[in-house]
Amino acid sequence: MPQPSDDRRQTRSDLTWAIAVGGIATVAFASLLLFAWSFAAALFLIFSGALLGVTLNALTHQLGRLVGWPQPLRLAIVCLVLAGALAGIIFLGGTTIAQQAAALSDTLKSQLVNVKSFLDRNGIDTSYLDLANPAQGQSGNATTNPAQPHNLPSAGALASSGGAIVSQTWKLLLGTVNAAGNFFIVIFLGLAFAAQPSVYRNGLLYLAPAKHRAQTTLIIDRISETLERWLIAQMLTMAAVGVVTWLGLAIIGIPGSFILGIQAGLLAFIPTVGAIVAGVIVVLASLASGWIATTSAFVLFLGVHALESYILTPILQRQALDIPPATLFAFQILLGIVFGIWGISLALPLMAIVKVLIDHFKAEPETA
Repeated sequence: MPQPSDDRRQTRSDLTWAIAVGGIATVAFASLLLFAWSFAAALFLIFSGALLGVTLNALTHQLGRLVGWPQPLRLAIVCLVLAGALAGIIFLGGTTIAQQAAALSDTLKSQLVNVKSFLDRNGIDTSYLDLANPAQGQSGNATTNPAQPHNLPSAGALASSGGAIVSQTWKLLLGTVNAAGNFFIVIFLGLAFAAQPSVYRNGLLYLAPAKHRAQTTLIIDRISETLERWLIAQMLTMAAVGVVTWLGLAIIGIPGSFILGIQAGLLAFIPTVGAIVAGVIVVLASLASGWIATTSAFVLFLGVHALESYILTPILQRQALDIPPATLFAFQILLGIVFGIWGISLALPLMAIVKVLIDHFKAEPETA
């Protein structure tokens, strides 16, 4: 029979071990959070590439239901079809897109200036908004003191202006290179993941302990299936929203209907927030066409939003996701505040992964 001193010694040993394990776990979790915070942009970039890979893999599986060709051949066909469709849109509508994008930008700027003026007239302070028209500023400066001779700028002014031009050019160049680099990184990762999905799946399974490998396999397969179903449904929803918005605005007579339809379809990838942003852009762009066109465009936006929220999403995604809108919106706001545009854009697929994990661990005790 063990002595009381032995019991106390064993209790102290167990308590020391528990404190040590808890401390190590806390430090490891804090280190993981710090790593995720420091390299959030890179992690979101990798996750975007994984989503592209899942999309290509889902389209490849859909093609496999029609033809029994090998997976690499089906993937090549999917990539060629997507590249051909993108090239066709750029070739056939590239000039239209560029012209309408420039006109839309000018229209939005002028309407924002009008909105600012309206708010100023009604006693609302908008001094924090810098929406002045540069052309007006230049014309105002030109009409002031017309008889004053134009003196040559000093060397310091020339150096300052030259430095500002070089700085802005350098920032623009870096931004362009960064955007292009991120685009090609996502494309490369997506193609790599889609070309050999089993290799990366087995690699994730290898990281799991042997006794938990069966559960890890089930979780990974469920996440993959959920994301595939959601992405296919999301692509159909985005296409429908883009086409309906384009045709509706074209019938109303809103300039730039094609580019507005494209942006509405792309923003449909971001639930709730994307629809609001697309609606604001459509309404601002239609203000220049009169109140009747603006009202018609707003009604069209409400109809497209109802089509997306109450018809397309329930029908296409009833087997993919079942997340309450308030929960999703709160998760979007949280990730948007913490991680910016990356968090807002990728909130839904991240929420889908979290939901799969929660559903799995909630059902595990019942099946045990």
